[in-house]
Amino acid sequence: MGSAASDEHYFQRGNLFWFAVIIVSFGYYTWVVFWPQSIPYESLGPLGPFTQYLVDHHHTFLHNGYWIAWLIHVGESLYAMVLCKSKGITDGRAQLLWILQTFLFGIASLSILMAYRPKRQKRT
Repeated sequence: MGSAASDEHYFQRGNLFWFAVIIVSFGYYTWVVFWPQSIPYESLGPLGPFTQYLVDHHHTFLHNGYWIAWLIHVGESLYAMVLCKSKGITDGRAQLLWILQTFLFGIASLSILMAYRPKRQKRT
């Protein structure tokens, strides 16, 4: 971003590879927690028996971990909101995009915002 005026509108979409990994992983995790009876364990290769073991012996842990993961994403979103303000991203649309992207994709988005260094104009 070249000027302070553009800093207030700064938004960068994250890496599509990581977004795809997160979507598939969280989708599978949701499936395991809420519909374990519908999972074709025998068709999943080495992941099948491991998942079945976790469902059979640690379902409460999986369920609690699922909600904790979402709570972590909420916390990351709130931190993204604070970071936007501290880095001079004041445009409401840009802030909303950062908050939503961070809520859905967590650290894959937040790390981009954390690494962002706004350009400061010299005051004379």
